[in-house]
Order: sequence, then C-alpha cells, then structure tokens
Amino acid sequence: METFLSIYLNDQLALGVGWRELAKRSRAANRDTPLGAALETVATGITEDVATFEVLMRRLGVRRNLVKSALVFGAERLGRLKPNGRLWRYSPLSRFEELEFLVMGIEGKKQLWATLRDLAGLAERLPDVDFDALIDRAGQQVAVIEPFRERAGREAFLLA
Repeated sequence: METFLSIYLNDQLALGVGWRELAKRSRAANRDTPLGAALETVATGITEDVATFEVLMRRLGVRRNLVKSALVFGAERLGRLKPNGRLWRYSPLSRFEELEFLVMGIEGKKQLWATLRDLAGLAERLPDVDFDALIDRAGQQVAVIEPFRERAGREAFLLA
C-alpha cells in the first residue's frame, strides 16, 4: 500500500505544480486588473499548498518523482500554444479556460486533502497537519476567483 500512496502523492504533486504554473501565467496575463490581484492571492496560496505538500511528502519519507513534475510543467507550457480564437493575443476564451481549469484544480485539491485525511489515514499519522484548514483554504481560493470565472465565461461566449 505504501507504494500506492507514494505514487498517488507524486501524481498529485505534479498536478499541483501544473496548477501553480497556470495560476502564475494567468496572473501575468491579467496584471494591473482586479482579476490580476485575485490571481495573485490564488497563485500565492497554490504555491504555499505545493510547499506544504512537499513537506508532507518528506515527513512521510516519500521521494519526489522529478520526472512527473517536469512532464506536467512542460505540458502546462505546451498548453499555451493551443488555439484560442486569436492569433497573437490573449483572448476572452483564454481567460475563461484558465480560470475554469484553476477552479477544477482547486476543487480537486479539496478532494485531495480529504482523501489524505480520511482514506489514506494521514490525520492519524500526521496529527499536527490541519487538513480541515487546508480544505477551507482551497474553498477560499475558489471563492476569490469564481466571480471572475463566471464573468469571463459570459464575456467569452457572448463575444463568440
């Protein structure tokens, strides 16, 4: 079982790296706007969550699989090349999809923390880790960007 936990943790860490990079990219594309400020908060939170996750892995004695993280990092970079309805510029669809993917990732992170707490039994093994606080923090991150996601979706699809 410990092998499965190690694989799961490395898979989730790799995804966290991808969400972190997406949040940073979206923040940069929306700099000097209210959305950019919201994404600054979310990107910082995701970065902190990845660091927390890395500490958790070290405490469990799980070695980081650098290949998985590098592959997801590269996939996020390649994702920037996909068509977005505009040849050279950031489009309303780009904004919406970035926010949509971020919300999906953060909701997945809430599930991750609950899985580790409840199904992997880490609440007992690591009693000083406040999984409930981590779940709440993810909920706060969604709350910060959800209004922007909804607005971006309306703008993207009304302009189409």
